Amino acid sequence: MRRYITWPGIVLLFAGIVPAGHSADSLSQAAQQLDRLVLYDPSYEKISYPGGDVSPRKGVCSDVVIRSYRKIGIDLQKEVHEDIKTAFSRYPGRKLWGQTRPDTNIDHRRVPNLMVFFSRKGESKQITQNAADYVAGDIVTWQLDNGRPHIGIVTDEIAPHSGNRLIMHNIGGGQVSEDVLFSWKITGHYRYKAG
Repeated sequence: MRRYITWPGIVLLFAGIVPAGHSADSLSQAAQQLDRLVLYDPSYEKISYPGGDVSPRKGVCSDVVIRSYRKIGIDLQKEVHEDIKTAFSRYPGRKLWGQTRPDTNIDHRRVPNLMVFFSRKGESKQITQNAADYVAGDIVTWQLDNGRPHIGIVTDEIAPHSGNRLIMHNIGGGQVSEDVLFSWKITGHYRYKAG
């Protein structure tokens, strides 16, 4: 079941991640197959590495991206950790969270880290107000009205009233596909090719 809702004051969208050997549509389809019964829970949790995940019944916006990539064989936990190990000073961990070293439990779940990772290891695409520039499988990041970062995946489904592609994301009420591409200030637009 799809919901076509724009939440006033809250819009986050991440677009532009397509791993090598996988089509943009495969990431979009993986996102649409995620379990919708996920409660929003940003709490820190120790998880295994590599391939670790928090409880399948909880997650945040970044977990939508992480779990979608896992469905197509890409472990962002490992990929982000490997890059942070070699370029710790390029990531905002020390400044934003007081980190002194990488943390495999949380680094890949933080939107600012994903933005750095995708810009370093993927392709940063132009941020525009043209819906046609955002294609299925793109990753988009936003700054919400409350200043918090947000991330989502552009799907292949079109909102009937606007013609925009729906975004798969989790902004507090669980994972949903919504017409929110231009609901908040877009801060990043990415395409990621692993390897």
